[in-house]
Amino acid sequence: MELLISLIAGAVGGNIAGGLLKNANLGVLVNSVAGIVGGGLGGQILSALGTGGAGGTDFGALIGQAASGGVGGGVLLAVIGLIRNAMAK
Repeated sequence: MELLISLIAGAVGGNIAGGLLKNANLGVLVNSVAGIVGGGLGGQILSALGTGGAGGTDFGALIGQAASGGVGGGVLLAVIGLIRNAMAK
């Protein structure tokens, strides 16, 4: 359940980051895929570190997973967008 929440939040976070960072925007499909990957990685990394609300199904744990997935998706999209822009120059 936690992984699914991280993946969905990552897709949302990737699209929000793409909307806010116009130079990192890669289109809705690529934003979503990058966000899903980043959300999954971010959620798993934070779960392994003992943060992000891993292992629980209470409201706080779900919010923690959603936040870590969204941030992970946004960060990965921003990194990919910056790399793409640097390579284009």
